[in-house]
Amino acid sequence: MSATAQGGRRRLDAPATPAYDLPTRQPRLRPELGRWARVVVIVLWLASTALAATSVVAVGAPAWVERPAAGVLLVVLATMLTHRVGGYLRIWVSLAGLLALAAVVMERNVTITAAAGVTAVVATVASVLLTRPARTLGQVVREYSVAIAVALSGTVGVAAWNAPVGYQRFNLLVLGTSLALAIAVVWSLGAGLHGMSRQGVTVLVGVAVLLIVLLAYSSFVRTHGSETVVDAFTSTVTWLRETVGGVPRPVEVLIGLPALVVGTSVRSRHREGWWILVFAVIGTGVMTTSLVDPNAYPSYVGLSTLYSIVLGLAVGLIARRIAMRDRSARRNRAIERPSRVEPPRHDPLR
Repeated sequence: MSATAQGGRRRLDAPATPAYDLPTRQPRLRPELGRWARVVVIVLWLASTALAATSVVAVGAPAWVERPAAGVLLVVLATMLTHRVGGYLRIWVSLAGLLALAAVVMERNVTITAAAGVTAVVATVASVLLTRPARTLGQVVREYSVAIAVALSGTVGVAAWNAPVGYQRFNLLVLGTSLALAIAVVWSLGAGLHGMSRQGVTVLVGVAVLLIVLLAYSSFVRTHGSETVVDAFTSTVTWLRETVGGVPRPVEVLIGLPALVVGTSVRSRHREGWWILVFAVIGTGVMTTSLVDPNAYPSYVGLSTLYSIVLGLAVGLIARRIAMRDRSARRNRAIERPSRVEPPRHDPLR
C-alpha cells in the first residue's frame, strides 16, 4: 500500500550558494605567514590608534609620540586598504611610508597637511571597504561597528597630525577625494551602473536626491534664510549643546551612516549594494575630519559623534527594513534567497 503525499504549500528549494562573482588575485603569502602578517597589522593598528588618541585624551603621554603614531597609523591603514582592493602593496604602502616619514622628520606645513589629508581619505574609504555582507540584524551591527572603529581611528590619526588647515576646505577636499576613490573601486565591485536592478536604482537615486536636497537647503538657509529660521536653528543647536553636550550631524544621521547599514545588507543579495555604500563614505568622511581643527573641543565632538552613530544606526535599520522588503510576498514564501558570497575581511575583494 503506497503512502500518500502530505498536503500543504510546497516551498521551492533555494539554489545552491553561488561562488564569489569576481576574480581575485592569488594569496600574497603562504597561509602561516599570512596569519602572522594579519596579527602584526592588527596589533600595529591598535597600538598606533591608542598612541594617536593621546593627542585628544590627556593621559600624560609625551607630545612627541603623537605624530610618529599618526605616521604608523597612516602606513597601517594604507596597507589594509591596498590589500583589500587588490592593489600593489610595494608601491602604495611605500609612498604612504615616505609621506609619513617626511611629515614626521621635516615638520613642514605642506607635508603635515598632506599626511593628515591622506590619513583621512584612506581611513574613510577603508572603513567602508573592510565591511562584509550583512544578512541578519546581528551581522548589520557587527559590520556597522567595524566601519565606525576604522573611521574613528582615522579621526584620532588626523587629530594627531595637528595640521594647520581650515576645517571647511579640508573637509570638502577629503570628501571629494574619498568619493572619487570609492567610485573608482566600486565601479568594478558593483559591476557598473548597468548591472543594477530597478529597486537598486530607486534606492540609489533616492539617496542622491536626499543628499542634494539636504545640502542645498542647508546652504540656502545659511545664505538666504530669514532671521527667524536662522535664529531657530541657532537656538536649537545652542540648546542641544548646553543640554546634552553635543549636536548630531544631519549628513551622518540621514545619509552617510544609514547608507552603511543598507549597503551592507543589500550586498548580502546583490553586488549593487556597493553603490549604496558610496554614500556611506560621506558619513565616515565627516567623522574622520571632525577633529582636524586644533580649536575643536574633543568632548563636544565626541558626544556629537556618539549621537550621530546611535541615531544613524536607528535610521539605517528603518531604511533597511524598507529596502530589503520583498515586493512579492508570494515569491518570498516560495523561495528562500541564498546569501551572496564574498571573501573574508582579510582577503582581497578582487
